Order: sequence, then structure tokens, then C-alpha cells
Amino acid sequence: MMVRAFVALELPVGIKDRLKDVQERLRTCPARLTFVEPALIHITLRFLGEVAERDLPQVSSALRSVSFRPFPVTVGTVTVNNPKRPHTVWCSISDGGEGKKLFRQVEEVLIPLGFGRENRLFTPHATLARVKAPDPLLFSVLRSLESTTYGDCLVSGMKLKKSTLTPRGPVYEDLLEVVW
Repeated sequence: MMVRAFVALELPVGIKDRLKDVQERLRTCPARLTFVEPALIHITLRFLGEVAERDLPQVSSALRSVSFRPFPVTVGTVTVNNPKRPHTVWCSISDGGEGKKLFRQVEEVLIPLGFGRENRLFTPHATLARVKAPDPLLFSVLRSLESTTYGDCLVSGMKLKKSTLTPRGPVYEDLLEVVW
């Protein structure tokens, strides 16, 4: 059986609550957006895709082997992935480059298990909504949020998560937590 899986960095509840307020502001614009359930907002470190259930112990073992240290992050500006063709509304994450270093280590331990290298550069972010139909007013809401940050926290681990897609949105299940 196949499992849709990814590696995530969690954000604390206080930050998620502030991001929920941002989502309420975004709801005021006429763009058609599909919102991420606030409790599920996270930083995707590495999307693994469909993984055979029998391979999950090897993936877990590889992730446990990653040696890292806790690092501070600032949850910053709300923006879109691409202003010309926005697909995602997200919150930028400032982490002094630590997320990229961690991403590289995770990728290195997964390559021997058959996971290819990611084609895109790792850009730390927390997705708030997916853009189904953009509207110019989306950008004025984003401009009104420009100078706001949503909190600082210490990332002290990562999780391997299972994602089950349902008609009402994804359901996540923690398969492994690695704490540094």
C-alpha cells in the first residue's frame, strides 16, 4: 500500500492563531482561495510523494540519522509564490539559512532510498491558501499585511507525516518525530 508522505517543521499554536487572523483578512477579497486549516499550517521541508508503506521504516531510520540543532525562525511577510501567476498564498520564513542546510541533509539521507533530488530551490514558507482564481484585490490585502510578522519560535525537530486527501481537505498523521 502507498502512503502520501512529507517531512515537516511544526509551528507553535500561537503563531498558527495569528496566521488564522491573516486568513480571515484574506477572506475579505474576492479571489477564490482554498484555505489551509489553521491547525495544519506547517513548513514543508521535503515532500516525498507516494511512498510504499513497507519503506517507511527505512525512511524513518534515515531521518533519525540527521543530526541537527534547534534554530530560530521568524514567521514573516504574507505574500504569493509568484505575483504574475499566483498559485499559493504563503508566509515567508526567515531562518538564517538553517532550513536550507537541514533540507540538504534530509535530501542526502533520502537519496540512497531512491528519492531523487528536488528540482526547485528550497524556499522556507508556510502555506496559508491555494489560489483557485486570483483577483487584483488580493494584492491590496497583501500590501496591507506587508510590514507585519507573526512571531518567532525555535524549531527543535522535524516530523514525518502521512497525508490522506479527503473531500474536506487533507488529514495529517504523525509517523515519526525527530527531536534535536
